[in-house]
Amino acid sequence: MTLTIPFDNSYARLPNAFFARQSPVPVRAPKMIVFNDDLARLLRISPGDVQDMAQAFAGNSIPEGAEPIAQLYSGHQFGQYNPQLGDGRAVLLGETVGTDGMRRDIQLKGSGPTPFSRRGDGRAWLGPVLREYVVSEAMHALGIPTTRALAAAETGETVFREGPMPGAVLTRVATSHLRVGTFQVFAARGQLDSLKRLTDYAITRHYPEAEGPMGLLRSVRDAQASLIAQWMSVGFIHGVMNTDNCSIAGETIDYGPCAFMDTYHPNTVFSSIDQMGRYAYSNQPDIAVWNLAQLATSLIQQVDDKEAAVEEATEIVHAMPDMLQQNWLTRFRAKIGLTTAEDGDLELITGLLKRMAEGQADFTNTFRALGSDAARDQFLDPAAFDGWEESWRARLEREATPLDVTTAANPTFIPRNHRIEQMIQAAVKGDYALFHRLSAVLARPYDEQAGAADLKRPPAKNEVVHATFCGT
Repeated sequence: MTLTIPFDNSYARLPNAFFARQSPVPVRAPKMIVFNDDLARLLRISPGDVQDMAQAFAGNSIPEGAEPIAQLYSGHQFGQYNPQLGDGRAVLLGETVGTDGMRRDIQLKGSGPTPFSRRGDGRAWLGPVLREYVVSEAMHALGIPTTRALAAAETGETVFREGPMPGAVLTRVATSHLRVGTFQVFAARGQLDSLKRLTDYAITRHYPEAEGPMGLLRSVRDAQASLIAQWMSVGFIHGVMNTDNCSIAGETIDYGPCAFMDTYHPNTVFSSIDQMGRYAYSNQPDIAVWNLAQLATSLIQQVDDKEAAVEEATEIVHAMPDMLQQNWLTRFRAKIGLTTAEDGDLELITGLLKRMAEGQADFTNTFRALGSDAARDQFLDPAAFDGWEESWRARLEREATPLDVTTAANPTFIPRNHRIEQMIQAAVKGDYALFHRLSAVLARPYDEQAGAADLKRPPAKNEVVHATFCGT
């Protein structure tokens, strides 16, 4: 049985200025770790035998119909503009149209050097590959827009980072890999024909109802405002919200030094490279607005009436903070069981969060336990929760049908950092049991699951993960 992927490529038909044609670089001894059967069915992929798939998903063989390319983009990295980035360790094999009618990219990540590698080896080691597989699939199960993971394969080769590491390749699926930085590179170079072509392509692929560059900007704003509010509602910290990691499709993309909070604090940072806290948990809404402003600056370049475009783009960008706030409020109202809106809801929610920060309460477990004694047990001083609970219950009495807070607003399982690290350490030694267990439990994050109580537990002091790494 041969692996069959029904490719229907569109980006590879754009001019060569948009990418470099690049095949994956073969590896020594490919071996499958995991294949996502459910996602494969959605993509209309027919799996082959294990060795056939290992060859394809490690980059040793190119499936029929693929047109491998490395995409060009630039971007602001921690506020500093880098004029050329691009896929330095990834190859886009091509696109499929799924059973749901949606077009998606299939990309190999860690597939070897490309013209955009910037002296890097183009490879990935096992840890970040497994992290992205587990966390991206967990995000999908949480109902949050995200890239997904189709497969992971060992390469049988060693990758050198802080030391020798086993190599691996991730097969990533996205509704596209178009980023804010994809627009920035053509705007910065003054290549307006390419910028216009890209804008038209993005509208056709993602937002066919949008009219022109400013219509695209509005659509991206709306998608990002929704996405960031969803991140905040589950305690997710992206860790590296550079413009090259900001999808114009409104999906979570590029799971590098990402993490979910255990103990709640608004200034939480996990990324080892974010020394100034630019991408801290509480800064994510502001950074999303900043990133949108960079997209606006790029899109304006192609408009003849610059003055009118600047005025309209300013209006669009300036509307985003309030939109983010309203989306945030909607999400957090649901997390405390509210279906209606009252003026005091913001103060009620922030009052709980303030007590959680002061009381070192676990973010996920506190919200999941609201309405039970287990909620107050999350706080160093449980009495600090009691006053808030009294106000909360009074507010609930004004709800005709309050939500059950244990439903789709508050997961019981998240990819906790210490479990991810334990999974990676075991996998490096050849033990994938925890990887498969986490994948299975996190596929049902809102369900209570027998035998999985340990995966709800916050880390002990000696298990706390203080920093996460890009892994590049």
